[in-house]
Amino acid sequence: MYGWRGRLGLIVPSSNTTMEMELHSVLPEGVSLHTARVPLGNVTEEELVKMNTFAVEAAKLLRDAGVELILYGCTSGSFIGGKDYEKELEARIEEEVNVPVVSTSTAVVEALRILDARDVLVVTPYTDEINQREREFLEANEFNVLDIRGLGIEDNTRIGKLEPHEAYRLAKASFMDEAEAIFISCTNLRTFEIIEPLEEDLGVPVVTSNQASLWLALRQMDVMERIPGLGRLFTEF
Repeated sequence: MYGWRGRLGLIVPSSNTTMEMELHSVLPEGVSLHTARVPLGNVTEEELVKMNTFAVEAAKLLRDAGVELILYGCTSGSFIGGKDYEKELEARIEEEVNVPVVSTSTAVVEALRILDARDVLVVTPYTDEINQREREFLEANEFNVLDIRGLGIEDNTRIGKLEPHEAYRLAKASFMDEAEAIFISCTNLRTFEIIEPLEEDLGVPVVTSNQASLWLALRQMDVMERIPGLGRLFTEF
């Protein structure tokens, strides 16, 4: 039986081409991944809010697969409404499907906290408008955003085509000595290959949307396996 150790349900935007592939590439033996999609073409505030209205129906489909946990795999979609928006979204889904839910934004907050990182540098593929919403969300959760830099991209399929080295170069070019961690945002941005190189080159922990999402989901499922290549978050916590 697939998922003898745990079945993880994943909700992703319909245009996301990265998150499933990254998670599948490192899933511990015995953990299975089952995906549902919600409609999103462009990473804009209007489309993100509209996308979230489909979350409950997607979760109901995942419940049919007997998943133990549902991961809402969209960073911007889970922070777009400000502080506690992601908690309200999780609670709404849980109430309807009676399955525990965590979101990417919750995972990022938990990851930064366990790494004891307050002063953070944020790198994204987003527009300035979405970056501002992300800054507000992180600062409402008591992080000090030293800087947030984006690539100005709305088209989510274009984000999925970016190579990992583009995130690496943007993070490295943006780095400042005061940073206690780097957060690379967006579940459609490929990052797994560059987490350890960035940590080695810059000397601070690196948190990415997909890495933090998988880390918290596995811990919630009591799968405590350390996964090499995914940075301090997975080797120390």
